[in-house]
Amino acid sequence: MTGVAPTSTLDGWTKSPFTHDRTTFDCYEKGAGPGVVLIPELPGVTPQVLGLAEHLVDEGFTVVVPSPFGTPEKQPSGGYILRTVARICVSSEFRAFAVDAKRPITAYFRAVAADLNARTPGQGVGVIGMCFTGGFALATAVDDAVRASVVSQPAAPFPLGAARRADPGLSADELARVAERADTAGFCALGLRFSEDRNAPRPRFDALKQRLGDAFEVIELDSSPGNPGGFGPNAHSVLTNEVRDIPGHPALVARERVVAFLRAHLTPLP
Repeated sequence: MTGVAPTSTLDGWTKSPFTHDRTTFDCYEKGAGPGVVLIPELPGVTPQVLGLAEHLVDEGFTVVVPSPFGTPEKQPSGGYILRTVARICVSSEFRAFAVDAKRPITAYFRAVAADLNARTPGQGVGVIGMCFTGGFALATAVDDAVRASVVSQPAAPFPLGAARRADPGLSADELARVAERADTAGFCALGLRFSEDRNAPRPRFDALKQRLGDAFEVIELDSSPGNPGGFGPNAHSVLTNEVRDIPGHPALVARERVVAFLRAHLTPLP
């Protein structure tokens, strides 16, 4: 690891560039055990994302965090998020508004997952996507290396209009392949959202549930007004929520379910 101060939240993480098809991003790796690719939410590899990554390492996984946008360790702010969104909106890699779309960036994440699978024990690897990258976790499952995907508050394509709100975040061909793997190869997915989150709309989850059936488990946290969970109607980030460490809190329970889900599907067979 180079260039990271001892007090950095990246202390102990190995930074390496990873290239696929002329696309290169830095990836951060730590841990031992079955592999998990954690794709950051907007605006990037924030301290909150790294906190989740550290938790997964502590739970016995080898975690790789790609950095496809933003500045690692930088705290999120309104201006920082807007600048990152502006870049994504004009990028052909992400196709932020396109429906029924293959997003070129997902080929990169599939390559990261396949590389991690070749180096770690288990029946395959898991992929977690959050916010704008939520659906990317499912698109990676076109590859046989990915055995379990966690789709947290998926916000792509940006849900402007009914068609985009119902779009599952990957192309019809990709979803058909994922559904085939769910039927024949034991692939499973876990979806998470807050009940009032307009950025991760319910119709998107309904579309995925219709295609994947019992292979798609959904956890919805109540963020309606007056709910004692304390989320509020604007709650969005499930796995990096600030109240996730309060014992018994619904956000902590959801995170524990993610760990159990990954462990069940990735742990090496006897």
